[in-house]
Amino acid sequence: MAAGLAAVVVGWAVSASYEKRLDALAREADHLEAELRGQKAITAILRDPATRVVVLSGRPPAPAARARLLWHAQAGGVFVATGLPAPPEGKTYQLWAIEGRNAPVSAGVFGVDASGKGSLLVRPLPGVTAVNAFAVTLEPAGGRSAPTGETYLRSPAGAPRAGPR
Repeated sequence: MAAGLAAVVVGWAVSASYEKRLDALAREADHLEAELRGQKAITAILRDPATRVVVLSGRPPAPAARARLLWHAQAGGVFVATGLPAPPEGKTYQLWAIEGRNAPVSAGVFGVDASGKGSLLVRPLPGVTAVNAFAVTLEPAGGRSAPTGETYLRSPAGAPRAGPR
């Protein structure tokens, strides 16, 4: 009887271990699937001749900062920046699309690593048809619905309409 009870306990322990491992593998598979979708979106943007290269230059808070945005009006884009200072605790960088005289539209928030590099996969921006400029501001963590912080990067007006590079 003791041997039977021991077998049940061991079986239960092994089963619980396998369940934990299966859960971990399922989470990893979900993460990899999301990463693959992102890579496919980037590849589609890179392959489309309508994609434009937008250059953003550093503003007074970070004059050495630079960024590029591969922008496609219907598909979104891929943003990469360098030379940005680490944001203070409770702050994050936010990318904005500026369309004429309309209020800026958030294109997402991002952080930077220790070397000042950051990136962002920009989803299509519903209702935005012709972006005239892009800008990056420093905002409270989680971002804002309108820019409130200082501008760290900005593209020249009309830059997204420039030809491919």
